[in-house]
Amino acid sequence: MTTDVDPTAGPPAPRTRAPELLPFGRDRRPDRPDQGEREAYFRFPAADDPTPGTARVLTMSLYGALLGLGGIGVGLRGLVSVIGGNVPGWYVPVLALVDLVGVGLTVAAFLSVHRRFLPWLLLLAAAIPLTGDVLLATAY
Repeated sequence: MTTDVDPTAGPPAPRTRAPELLPFGRDRRPDRPDQGEREAYFRFPAADDPTPGTARVLTMSLYGALLGLGGIGVGLRGLVSVIGGNVPGWYVPVLALVDLVGVGLTVAAFLSVHRRFLPWLLLLAAAIPLTGDVLLATAY
């Protein structure tokens, strides 16, 4: 058995879209042809997507880094409080859960980098749990 290979064909064409992450992505159902394609709000950028502006990515990265450094500071303060003792049993789980909400919002902002306002709203929303974490960490 032999396989004929056409050397002039070149490499296969790259995939045009990244896999959809959430169910409200592109609707490709053949039973609903009248419904237009909807763009996913949160997805990894595909190879053929336009690159976001350098200033936009740099500003988002710096803001995300500040949020991360704030979270590390809260975590260290929480660790000192736990080592010092005399904190309630709910303190560490609540501190961790609120911090994870902020991390999730920051990740969602970067997954929506091709949207106009959504990343900025998500990054601003990520500051709210961090503020709550700071207030909780300084209270104990």
